[in-house]
Amino acid sequence: MSRASLIRLLVFLGTAAFIVVGTVLVIRYAEGYRPTRSGFIKGTGLLAANSFPSGAEVYINSRLTTATDNTLNLDPGVYDIAIRKDGYHDWEKKLTVTSELVTQTNAQLFPTSPTLEPLTFTGAVNPVPSPDGLHIAFTVASASAAAKNGLYVVDLNSSPLIMNKSAHQIARTSESYDYQAATYTWSPNSSELLVAFKNGAHVLLPANSFTDLGSVKDVTATLPQTWTEWELELAREEQPHLAKLPDFMAKVATASATNLYFSPDGNRLLYQAVADFTIPENLIPPLPASSTQIQARSVKTGGWYVYDLKEDRNFLITEGIAPTPAPSPAPTAKLQNGNTVPLPSPFTPQKLMLVPDINLPLPAELGLSVVGSQSAFRTLQTGVTNAETIELFNAQYSSMFVSSAQWYPDSAHIVLTTDRGIDVMEYDGTNRVTVYSGPFDPHFVYPWPDGSSLVTRIQFSPDTTPDLYTIKLK
Repeated sequence: MSRASLIRLLVFLGTAAFIVVGTVLVIRYAEGYRPTRSGFIKGTGLLAANSFPSGAEVYINSRLTTATDNTLNLDPGVYDIAIRKDGYHDWEKKLTVTSELVTQTNAQLFPTSPTLEPLTFTGAVNPVPSPDGLHIAFTVASASAAAKNGLYVVDLNSSPLIMNKSAHQIARTSESYDYQAATYTWSPNSSELLVAFKNGAHVLLPANSFTDLGSVKDVTATLPQTWTEWELELAREEQPHLAKLPDFMAKVATASATNLYFSPDGNRLLYQAVADFTIPENLIPPLPASSTQIQARSVKTGGWYVYDLKEDRNFLITEGIAPTPAPSPAPTAKLQNGNTVPLPSPFTPQKLMLVPDINLPLPAELGLSVVGSQSAFRTLQTGVTNAETIELFNAQYSSMFVSSAQWYPDSAHIVLTTDRGIDVMEYDGTNRVTVYSGPFDPHFVYPWPDGSSLVTRIQFSPDTTPDLYTIKLK
């Protein structure tokens, strides 16, 4: 081999070695490995300190270290992380940093002084949110002109400025149709409203247009068929969510829990236990950089929990919510002749799982055969009045009707109403803050679809009807 060829070979081998070694070092550096004073490479973990909004101070073990958004290399271990920004509640959490993995804070910061904006100006009676979360139906009974009294729908996907721009009337109150005294619920696809009046009449109204009094039709005769069609539609929506659960949690969902509400992204489940049980470990293979917050796999009756479907983690939300009792036999009284009669008991709405078995196929077609097919899916209308059926449908759509806990639109937080105000907390039970403590209707608190606001009713004067207001969070 000539001298020139040998030089070219050495240059080629040196270049290849440099590229290989450099690539390995870059990869190891990206994985968090850093050189030490002794010359050895030490594995570290990455802390992605991010916040919404950004530009907040990051404290690590009580020391101001950086600002969001930034990524830091830290030795593996447990750290006390605090994120603070003027005008916002502090965010604090104990995080475990693992070698070669990225741990994110994802800190949502909520303002300490949120602003209020009116959404309606002529009162809002009996507000009911739609299943898709984009609308709220309510009645008006104190408008200056009688023609303005009736049923309204406010669209939450529009700018919440004034009622004239965001709410529209869909029906007018009359002597025969008193909407203020009526109860109503939405169709599962949020396109219609079913209204039950005190006089026994029932009407089905389109939610996006006005229905003149002369066009209103009583649908009482076909109500059972309408209920059944809606139940089947809800069962079809519910079945794929249940199919994502591990087998053990699927059995819990249909036997040991009630009031189950999946998060908007479908990856977490808010539920209330109606029996004590223990969730086995490792129902699914563990994911890298899973949550390291304290779990509650021993579940107690009456408690509210969140189960993370992707990370197989179960967290206690609160034991302070008044539990909704599990279905039980109606109380009875014994007569003098020895016979027993049922006693009236208060009706408690709850969300019922309409799919008793995820492996049981649902009817493919709607029709008369479906009405009698109760083995395929449970029904909301058996043994209850139409008014109670409406309450059950509303409970299917929102946990607001059964408890003080509901999902925040980002699927990472829970909204809680208490006697002192409105709280927001992370789904793992950490960072609970009171975002509003002024006057409000604890029976109606609902998040704006993008999480920018909360909607509630406020009555500032005893001589007026409560109006809808937005509480700005972003």
